Amino acid sequence: MTIYDIAELAGVSASTVSRVINNKPGIREATREKVKALLKEHNYTPDENARGLVNKNTRLIGILLADIRSAHHTDLTYAVEKYLRGKGYCGIILNAGSHAGEMLEAIRILEQRRVDGVLMVGSVFQNEEVENGIREHFANIPVVFANGRFDLPNVYCVLVDECDGVEHCVDLLVKKGKGNAAFIGELDTPSSHEKLKGFKRAMLRCGRSEDSLVILGGEPSRESGYELTRQLLSRHPDIQSVIYSEDLVAAGGMRAFWDAGVRIPDEMAVIGIDNTIYGELSCPRFTSLDNKMTEMASEAARILIDAIEGRQNPRKIMLLSDIVEREST
Repeated sequence: MTIYDIAELAGVSASTVSRVINNKPGIREATREKVKALLKEHNYTPDENARGLVNKNTRLIGILLADIRSAHHTDLTYAVEKYLRGKGYCGIILNAGSHAGEMLEAIRILEQRRVDGVLMVGSVFQNEEVENGIREHFANIPVVFANGRFDLPNVYCVLVDECDGVEHCVDLLVKKGKGNAAFIGELDTPSSHEKLKGFKRAMLRCGRSEDSLVILGGEPSRESGYELTRQLLSRHPDIQSVIYSEDLVAAGGMRAFWDAGVRIPDEMAVIGIDNTIYGELSCPRFTSLDNKMTEMASEAARILIDAIEGRQNPRKIMLLSDIVEREST
């Protein structure tokens, strides 16, 4: 059943049916109700591709993630997709990986789909190749960067102050008598740099020298957290606490402490970052810095729709993190 079939049944023009579908004014109420009844009777569904050709928009939003399997990415993607659907948009979710070539390929795919806007989630996208890709492929549509920043005229940024948050984590450990802390996890992303910056700043404020700090870097995985924690126990037996770059890494560390017979929190305090389900499932449950990833992505989605529909927002928004304290501290 096409728009022309509905028009013939209603005895009106196809343009009149189109105006009813798009809720446009200038149509007699009796005609509007007659067309609506026919649309409902015949289960008419508008062709969004055809509508997009006429209106020059697709109501498609590109969502770029490094890896949707990550726990906090799964939660935030659910929230973002639900918000977009409620606003009449459809999300195209791409796993863009952690390498620049994969990211650029994802950008080209979204350009081919003629998306109305793009939401990028994760500081891993904060690199020169992606910035140039936005200039080349997305110059005429709004882009919102969650947990990263680019100084481009069409890019909005939503950030979380993870540096300040990690500094407060160190303060908590000092308050608990576990101030001899180590930092374990990923060190290479802009987000990790901010976390590490907060760790160093707090430890130096507490009287430690930078060359005495215990920092172990590795992959953002449970396996890496386990192995790095075993190394920590072997090389630095005096350490009283650990801040992990992500909850997933902390989960591996918790298992390593269990296997080594280290009692938590009596002998070792543990703090993760992301406030994901891993902290709740661990035994004991571990404290985590809530870096507001879901809230950040939802705010980014709102800003993106506002930009597409002509509403104004600040170019950069900063959210504050919170510590969710559990049994590990």
